[in-house]
Amino acid sequence: MLKRSLEAFINRDVKTAKAICEEDNELDALYEQIYRELFTFMIEDPRTITRATYLIWVSHNLERIADRVTNICERIVFLVTGTMTEIYVSKY
Repeated sequence: MLKRSLEAFINRDVKTAKAICEEDNELDALYEQIYRELFTFMIEDPRTITRATYLIWVSHNLERIADRVTNICERIVFLVTGTMTEIYVSKY
């Protein structure tokens, strides 16, 4: 997503920028899935708490990167069209 957003910036490609924003939904869903699965592991076996917590933080930070990429893409749309709109607002 990040690489493609930078390419969209260079090419002033609004269509690609908007499409990338839509992909953020998929990453949010993956983050939720990972969170639920790791939480289940922690409940079932408390010995996994430390490792699972680290993995939750990793997945959270990757999800936040996707949110930042969405911000970049929103600004690409603004750069080209002159209209600032929030294409996708994450619940995180």
